[in-house]
Amino acid sequence: MSESEQTTAPAQNRKPKRRRRKPRRRQSNWDLRQFQVPAVAGKWRFHDFDLPLPLMRAIHAQGFEYCTPIQAEALRQTLLGGDIVGKAQTGTGKTAAFLISVMAYFLEEPTPNGQKPGAPRALIIAPTRELALQIEKDAKALARFTQLNVASVVGGMDYQKQRDSLGSKIDILVATPGRLLDFHQKRDIDLNEVEVLVLDEADRMLSMGFIPDVKRIIRYTPKKEERQTFLFSATFTDDILNLASQWTLDPAHVEIEVTVENQADIDQRVYLVSDDDKQRLLVNLLQQESFERVMVFGNRRDLVRKLDDLLKKAGVSAAMLSGDVPQNQRIKTLESFREGEIQVLVATDVAGRGIHIEDVSHVINYTLPEDPEDYVHRIGRTGRAGAKGVSISFVGEEDAFSLPEIERYINDKLPCVHPPEGML
Repeated sequence: MSESEQTTAPAQNRKPKRRRRKPRRRQSNWDLRQFQVPAVAGKWRFHDFDLPLPLMRAIHAQGFEYCTPIQAEALRQTLLGGDIVGKAQTGTGKTAAFLISVMAYFLEEPTPNGQKPGAPRALIIAPTRELALQIEKDAKALARFTQLNVASVVGGMDYQKQRDSLGSKIDILVATPGRLLDFHQKRDIDLNEVEVLVLDEADRMLSMGFIPDVKRIIRYTPKKEERQTFLFSATFTDDILNLASQWTLDPAHVEIEVTVENQADIDQRVYLVSDDDKQRLLVNLLQQESFERVMVFGNRRDLVRKLDDLLKKAGVSAAMLSGDVPQNQRIKTLESFREGEIQVLVATDVAGRGIHIEDVSHVINYTLPEDPEDYVHRIGRTGRAGAKGVSISFVGEEDAFSLPEIERYINDKLPCVHPPEGML
């Protein structure tokens, strides 16, 4: 890590960060009269930020009206050019928060003359392929009425196809660390022109061992005094805060607490059941109840495989998502689940964070997670955007040890009952 990344430069030596200019409104048949959102006390609207019209049109097309707490707090800082360190769990809207800020800036500031192919203006680093591809998808949806180009480079996908995409101008590049370094070493990517750097789910990058790669990548970008940096993490450990101090300059800190209070629309149930009866209970619930789109979580890959086989033999439309599943198949499975072609997705915690799946009606914890925070992330897959959701946890002999710790973490007592009559 270079000294310039670790220390704050004297104020007089800093390169001024970008500041917002008056938006350049593009000519369009669409205008804000087609996007009416009434002002509500205590809520921020996207209208309140004077965003460029093409971006507002995309926000309207996405069905967004009012900002989530992380979006409101982040945009108030980032649209002024400042760095931000944000604490927010999956499902809080943080992806849209940083994408809207980046795109607003790029739509207001013209593309630099002579921008080279493969030299992105914004670099977004994510820990997993699934998350990177989801960010790319969200970015393309928000950029649909603009001329901004979005690309991704991730491991486990077609190398040559990604390389071909780097041959043109790139405004926003979404990447996983290993594949990004690979392309950079081959000089297919130039990071000298990065104006905005986004580090998403920094805590997962730390736990997955990616921080050395991320440090190398950041050294290839302009100094922190010359770029804008956003860092998001679901947790703020001492290690994460130390990295944030190295990579950001005078950042605003925004914290959206990881609590189930953010999931007030989730009906949480705990069924007391013997370990031997869990399989029968799961099959009967899925066959007899009108569950629309369900995620079933297990702690281990071998358990997920076993449950997937069990449900398919019982005639339940199911698929599994874990580290054992090849990357291309994982992507197809997620799309099939999103489109409603699959009713039940059986998953390890690899799917608990960073994957956006709307309209999940039920989350079933076949086993309670060992980390109480993972419980919050799991049940956060349902009850989104004001929709009602249900989480059901099977608590057997082994799970009984995890339940008190989860209750302490969420500061709430979970109602423990026996399964409905006829389910066993």
